[in-house]
Amino acid sequence: MRREFLKYLFEMPLLWLGIAVLAGLIFIGDTITELEIAFAVLYVAVILLAVYSGRTGAIAMVGIACAALTVISYFLTRYGASQAGLINSILSLVAIGATTYLAIRIEMLDAKARQAQSELARMSRLMIVGELGTSIAHEVSQPITAIAANGNAALRWLSATPADNDEARRAIERIVADAGRAGDIIGRVRGLVARSSPSRDTIDLVEAINDVLELIRGEIRRNQILFRAELASDLPLVAGDRVQLQQVILNLVMNAIEALVDVDADARELLVSAAADERKVTVSVRDTGSGMPAEMRDRIFEAFYTTKPKGMGMGLAITRSIIEAHGGPVYAAPNFPHGAVFGFTLPLGGKAKG
Repeated sequence: MRREFLKYLFEMPLLWLGIAVLAGLIFIGDTITELEIAFAVLYVAVILLAVYSGRTGAIAMVGIACAALTVISYFLTRYGASQAGLINSILSLVAIGATTYLAIRIEMLDAKARQAQSELARMSRLMIVGELGTSIAHEVSQPITAIAANGNAALRWLSATPADNDEARRAIERIVADAGRAGDIIGRVRGLVARSSPSRDTIDLVEAINDVLELIRGEIRRNQILFRAELASDLPLVAGDRVQLQQVILNLVMNAIEALVDVDADARELLVSAAADERKVTVSVRDTGSGMPAEMRDRIFEAFYTTKPKGMGMGLAITRSIIEAHGGPVYAAPNFPHGAVFGFTLPLGGKAKG
């Protein structure tokens, strides 16, 4: 979590300036001290800071710059034994080169791990969308059926004697609106399952949550669940990856729906809420299902831990990984008098909506 936060800060010009100032101070110190003092070894700290950029190219450039400053400083230093200074400079260059190489290797391995995690998360999204296939197909079929009906109506109005252009125009307008509805549903599905690298943008969480709820509206209706959403209208913007956060919301809501299937239809209630205070945004999903034992809450977010007969035990583990990468925790608690509540918090990193 700290690494992701520092990586995000590293993209700010102020931190780049700080690293440049640190390298400059080391250069000055290396130049004014005697050659016998291996002051240039401190450049290792600059390279280690560059690791937080998350870019191998940036790390390599910083390493090259530090090596160049070491050589320049050696020729500019006027005090001390030149032979001892040469040995110290060579040792410093070795340390700089080794640190740069190891830092690049670590970042490459880290990038591969993030890519593997991203692919695993995408597979999880595909599985969930596959489970929602029937509901999504039903949602898409509704506007398509309306398009066909309005198209036939428009043809009848135009074929009438005399033709009723006003009614035909209204029918065509309804066709355009229904086509837009179908396109929106397909667009949401495509956006959710698309292969893309994690990003950090400014996100309207209310909009992201509503897009997910639109996708699963048919599933909620099919399972006869009384659904409510309480989303603060003045919710601040947050910094993060929109698709990943939508996957978290989708995971939590789908888990709640599965928990509600085991209780009587008249007792199935689901509440999705989002609120904020001065420091964070909290999103929670409450259900009136059968709940979970206390010992389960301690392990529910572990990888491969599942209570479902056909479950992989990865949904909530991926949820925790995504939220922790965004700088916040996930939680699970009982929902009194019965049921469970799952949620997460995100630190405020964007501007409030105007």
